[in-house]
Amino acid sequence: MTKNQNTAAELPVVTISHIPGREISENLGIVFGSSVRSRSFLFDIFAFFKNLFGGEVRSYTRLLEQAQTEAIERLVKQAGVMDADAVVDVHFSTSQVAYKAAEIFAYGTAVRLK
Repeated sequence: MTKNQNTAAELPVVTISHIPGREISENLGIVFGSSVRSRSFLFDIFAFFKNLFGGEVRSYTRLLEQAQTEAIERLVKQAGVMDADAVVDVHFSTSQVAYKAAEIFAYGTAVRLK
């Protein structure tokens, strides 16, 4: 497998500024990935009833987990195109981009390791 075909399992993606036990030899720049997801009418009905009784709204949790996974996969793909060995300082951001639509945005720094 060539480096530009890295998957999330093969490319270290960390929220800290280094890869433990490795030295960064080159900073390749910022990489990012995003996913925009919307809620359906059924999601809102179930959430309404869940809000009446309290507790986790699992359908929304799953929706956001899927978006987060997709954002990371896109970040890793971009890092692979840059021939990176890892992505450090990864952060997540969320925003509402339209009525009933949220974006999960992941960003970090692609690096090469010694």
